[in-house]
Amino acid sequence: MKRIEMLILLARRGALGKKIKITLRELANELGISPQSVLRLLEEMEEEGLVDKEVVGRKTYVEISHEGLTFLENLCDAISEALYNGIIIGEVISGIGEGAYYVRQYAHLMREYLGFEPYPGTLNIRVLFPKTVFDAFCGVRPVILPGFVKDGRTFGDVKAYRVQIEDVEGAIVIPSRTVHPPKIAEIVAPVCLRETLGLRDGDRITVRVVKG
Repeated sequence: MKRIEMLILLARRGALGKKIKITLRELANELGISPQSVLRLLEEMEEEGLVDKEVVGRKTYVEISHEGLTFLENLCDAISEALYNGIIIGEVISGIGEGAYYVRQYAHLMREYLGFEPYPGTLNIRVLFPKTVFDAFCGVRPVILPGFVKDGRTFGDVKAYRVQIEDVEGAIVIPSRTVHPPKIAEIVAPVCLRETLGLRDGDRITVRVVKG
């Protein structure tokens, strides 16, 4: 664990692609260990090929090696795979009242591409986890609802990601020109989700992204 903490600390200090000057005392304070333990840790990491260390007089310079960078990248991938696995935790909020209008405009495409008759309205949630709604869709292909022109007005493409809330299947829809920040998700479904699931503003729900 201390090796990971040390690599992250060195990366934050800029030891990427160049050697930086470090002091054992500063690293010890940040890691919560003694300077002697820091020195021993750096020596062990150098032997393992995770860092390159150079001592010039009384000054010590350290750089994360290629092996060290690969270790961090693999760790990052593993953490992302464990956390961002298609789970969205959100808080129910009220929309701005435009959801019903747009669902009606795109209803024929939702029937064709998503396979259900949408309830004329959306359930809006504020995403609490992960950081943004897009993080949950990593590696997931959206269903594209193609844009069209109606009564002289242009309606752009919409990305739809199939999701499930309890036993209800629906989709998170993201217009190509969305006015919502990435922390807000709009969900369409064949039923009124608020009524079916007994939801009110402030309720916390879990949304599962349907993959494949």
